[in-house]
Amino acid sequence: MARRGFPRRTRPKTYTDDFKRDAVRLVTEQRYSIAAAAKAVGVSDPTMRQWMAKFAPPIPECGPEATIDELRDENKRLKAVLKRAELEREILKKATFFARESP
Repeated sequence: MARRGFPRRTRPKTYTDDFKRDAVRLVTEQRYSIAAAAKAVGVSDPTMRQWMAKFAPPIPECGPEATIDELRDENKRLKAVLKRAELEREILKKATFFARESP
């Protein structure tokens, strides 16, 4: 029994794999952003990212017979990945700098 003023503990929601796959399809097929898809299905961004890592189909690499459009799409995707990696690196550099400056 919950005491007054204290919320009851609830069990975390569980979702079926089919539900998770459907949520991932919002991003992979419907072109939702991860944040928009997470909001649409009522989960957090990190949860949606975990589902993406587990259920999203691997992105195929372009081979020697790739069309110009495929190469452009891959180039665009790789630029986005690079931009994110550079941003993460800058954040880590700043965190390291401030950690050294702290007494």
